[in-house]
Amino acid sequence: MMKKITQDAGRKKLGEFAPEFAHYNDDVLFGENWNNPDLDLKTRCLITVVALMSSGITDSSLIYHLENAKKNGVTQKEIVATITHCAFYVGWPKAWAVFNLAKEVWNEKVEEMTTKDVYQNSIFFPIGEKNNGFKQYFIGQSYLSPISKEQVGIFNVTFEPKCRNNWHIHHAKQGGGQILICVGGKGYYQEEGKEAIEMKPGDCVEIKPGVKHWHGAQEDSWFSHLAIEVPGVECSNEWLEAVSDEVYSQLKSH
Repeated sequence: MMKKITQDAGRKKLGEFAPEFAHYNDDVLFGENWNNPDLDLKTRCLITVVALMSSGITDSSLIYHLENAKKNGVTQKEIVATITHCAFYVGWPKAWAVFNLAKEVWNEKVEEMTTKDVYQNSIFFPIGEKNNGFKQYFIGQSYLSPISKEQVGIFNVTFEPKCRNNWHIHHAKQGGGQILICVGGKGYYQEEGKEAIEMKPGDCVEIKPGVKHWHGAQEDSWFSHLAIEVPGVECSNEWLEAVSDEVYSQLKSH
């Protein structure tokens, strides 16, 4: 539902001196026009800033509309791009004047997104915290996010590029094993004595108990998979040797 815009500045400042103008300002311009659903508020804010800039208006009214633009979702990069674009059409000095006001409105420091942030925005499940409890069994940095711990254990495991876990075996007296479902990036899964297989979002592997294997990210990609613990009796993990650089490097050309 579109946010309702209200305004009373006209009546507060000109209600007694120019009541008809105050009515047009508060009830028509803001009450009706700004609430027309044919344009979203963010777009209206940008159009208004452009209109005021084009007219050379840099007083408190422009400051108000710059603040309103920020409040309704216009980012620093978007306002900078808008002012820069308009400068070529309405004049360079006007752009300088508007920039001097805009930089005070968007005065927060803009943090650059890390590769981890960018990757997190590309996948549905959270990356979670550093997987420090198992770091001795990984080459590189991994992350762990519990999805379910009740009926069936489900964890989102994320590997930074080149990260992989050691060879290991899931043991069980009955049942057990693990299912991996790739939910982001690109990775590898390999069983002892077999060729490594590439994993991409949607790919699934079923790991039987007693099978020696490893899994991890490709050299140039993050990798995330859901690790689903198959219920069983007397289940345990046996961690073995690391996946050597020699073995891993042979996969990069595949």
